[in-house]
Amino acid sequence: RGGHMNNRSSVLIVDDEEIVRRAHLRSLEHTGCQARVARDGDEAIRLMEEDPCDVILLDIRMAGLDGMDVLKIIKKRWPDSEVVVITGYPTIESAKEAVRLGACDYIAKPAAPDDVIKAANDAMMHKRWALRSVTNISKS
Repeated sequence: RGGHMNNRSSVLIVDDEEIVRRAHLRSLEHTGCQARVARDGDEAIRLMEEDPCDVILLDIRMAGLDGMDVLKIIKKRWPDSEVVVITGYPTIESAKEAVRLGACDYIAKPAAPDDVIKAANDAMMHKRWALRSVTNISKS
Protein backbone atom coordinates (compact mmCIF):
# COMPACT_ATOMS: atom_id res chain seq x y z
CA ARG A 1 0.00 0.00 0.00
CA GLY A 2 3.01 2.25 0.29
CA GLY A 3 3.10 3.00 -3.41
CA HIS A 4 6.00 5.00 -4.79
CA MET A 5 6.93 6.95 -1.72
CA ASN A 6 9.91 6.05 0.36
CA ASN A 7 11.65 7.49 3.38
CA ARG A 8 13.53 9.94 1.18
CA SER A 9 10.26 11.51 0.05
CA SER A 10 9.11 14.47 2.10
CA VAL A 11 5.61 15.87 2.26
CA LEU A 12 4.58 19.20 3.74
CA ILE A 13 0.98 19.50 4.94
CA VAL A 14 -0.25 23.10 5.02
CA ASP A 15 -3.61 23.68 6.69
CA ASP A 16 -4.83 26.02 9.41
CA GLU A 17 -7.05 23.38 11.00
CA GLU A 18 -5.32 20.98 13.35
CA ILE A 19 -7.92 18.26 12.75
CA VAL A 20 -7.14 18.34 9.03
CA ARG A 21 -3.36 18.30 9.57
CA ARG A 22 -3.77 15.30 11.86
CA ALA A 23 -5.96 13.48 9.35
CA HIS A 24 -3.43 13.99 6.53
CA LEU A 25 -0.58 12.91 8.80
CA ARG A 26 -2.50 9.76 9.70
CA SER A 27 -3.20 9.06 6.02
CA LEU A 28 0.48 9.36 5.17
CA GLU A 29 2.01 7.56 8.14
CA HIS A 30 1.95 4.16 6.40
CA THR A 31 3.59 5.42 3.22
CA GLY A 32 7.03 5.75 4.76
CA CYS A 33 7.48 9.35 3.67
CA GLN A 34 8.60 12.11 6.00
CA ALA A 35 5.61 14.33 6.66
CA ARG A 36 5.79 17.77 8.20
CA VAL A 37 3.06 20.28 9.00
CA ALA A 38 2.63 24.03 8.71
CA ARG A 39 -0.25 26.03 10.17
CA ASP A 40 -0.19 28.73 7.52
CA GLY A 41 1.49 29.98 4.37
CA ASP A 42 4.21 31.89 6.18
CA GLU A 43 5.22 28.87 8.21
CA ALA A 44 5.12 26.70 5.06
CA ILE A 45 7.56 28.99 3.27
CA ARG A 46 9.82 29.15 6.32
CA LEU A 47 9.91 25.32 6.46
CA MET A 48 10.62 25.15 2.72
CA GLU A 49 13.55 27.54 3.17
CA GLU A 50 15.00 25.29 5.88
CA ASP A 51 14.46 22.06 3.98
CA PRO A 52 12.44 21.96 0.76
CA CYS A 53 9.83 19.20 0.61
CA ASP A 54 9.09 17.12 -2.49
CA VAL A 55 5.33 17.41 -2.23
CA ILE A 56 3.16 20.06 -0.61
CA LEU A 57 -0.46 19.39 0.33
CA LEU A 58 -1.83 22.91 0.37
CA ASP A 59 -5.12 24.26 1.67
CA ILE A 60 -6.00 27.40 -0.27
CA ARG A 61 -8.32 29.02 2.25
CA MET A 62 -6.18 30.08 5.19
CA ALA A 63 -5.68 33.09 7.39
CA GLY A 64 -2.70 35.27 6.47
CA LEU A 65 -1.01 34.51 3.19
CA ASP A 66 -3.56 33.31 0.62
CA GLY A 67 -3.07 29.71 -0.54
CA MET A 68 -2.83 30.77 -4.19
CA ASP A 69 -0.03 33.17 -3.24
CA VAL A 70 1.73 30.37 -1.37
CA LEU A 71 1.40 28.19 -4.48
CA LYS A 72 2.88 30.97 -6.63
CA ILE A 73 5.82 31.50 -4.29
CA ILE A 74 6.56 27.79 -3.97
CA LYS A 75 6.47 27.18 -7.73
CA LYS A 76 8.67 30.21 -8.34
CA ARG A 77 11.30 29.44 -5.70
CA TRP A 78 11.13 25.63 -5.67
CA PRO A 79 9.92 24.70 -9.16
CA ASP A 80 10.82 21.03 -8.62
CA SER A 81 8.41 20.67 -5.72
CA GLU A 82 4.94 19.41 -6.58
CA VAL A 83 1.91 21.08 -5.02
CA VAL A 84 -1.42 19.35 -4.43
CA VAL A 85 -4.21 21.82 -3.66
CA ILE A 86 -6.81 20.57 -1.17
CA THR A 87 -9.79 22.83 -0.62
CA GLY A 88 -13.11 22.87 1.20
CA TYR A 89 -14.43 25.34 -1.38
CA PRO A 90 -13.83 23.73 -4.77
CA THR A 91 -14.77 25.83 -7.78
CA ILE A 92 -13.94 25.42 -11.45
CA GLU A 93 -12.27 28.86 -11.34
CA SER A 94 -9.98 28.04 -8.43
CA ALA A 95 -9.13 24.64 -9.95
CA LYS A 96 -8.16 26.27 -13.25
CA GLU A 97 -6.19 28.97 -11.45
CA ALA A 98 -4.36 26.39 -9.31
CA VAL A 99 -3.36 24.35 -12.37
CA ARG A 100 -2.33 27.50 -14.23
CA LEU A 101 -0.09 28.41 -11.29
CA GLY A 102 1.54 24.99 -11.39
CA ALA A 103 -0.41 22.74 -9.01
CA CYS A 104 -0.23 19.11 -10.12
CA ASP A 105 -3.51 18.07 -8.50
CA TYR A 106 -6.66 19.55 -6.99
CA ILE A 107 -8.75 17.75 -4.37
CA ALA A 108 -12.00 18.73 -2.65
CA LYS A 109 -12.37 18.40 1.11
CA PRO A 110 -13.16 16.30 2.97
CA ALA A 111 -10.33 14.37 1.33
CA ALA A 112 -10.48 10.62 1.90
CA PRO A 113 -7.17 9.10 3.11
CA ASP A 114 -6.82 7.13 -0.11
CA ASP A 115 -7.25 10.30 -2.17
CA VAL A 116 -4.53 12.02 -0.17
CA ILE A 117 -2.16 9.05 -0.53
CA LYS A 118 -2.89 8.73 -4.25
CA ALA A 119 -2.36 12.46 -4.86
CA ALA A 120 0.91 12.46 -2.92
CA ASN A 121 2.09 9.34 -4.76
CA ASP A 122 1.12 10.77 -8.15
CA ALA A 123 2.91 14.00 -7.32
CA MET A 124 6.00 12.02 -6.34
CA MET A 125 5.88 10.07 -9.61
CA HIS A 126 5.39 13.30 -11.51
CA LYS A 127 8.39 14.82 -9.81
CA ARG A 128 10.59 11.78 -10.53
CA TRP A 129 9.59 11.73 -14.20
CA ALA A 130 10.15 15.46 -14.52
CA LEU A 131 13.61 15.17 -12.99
CA ARG A 132 14.42 12.12 -15.09
CA SER A 133 13.43 13.79 -18.35
CA VAL A 134 15.46 16.87 -17.47
CA THR A 135 18.53 14.71 -16.76
CA ASN A 136 18.04 12.80 -20.01
CA ILE A 137 17.77 16.00 -22.03
CA SER A 138 20.93 17.45 -20.55
CA LYS A 139 22.83 14.22 -21.29
CA SER A 140 21.95 14.09 -24.99
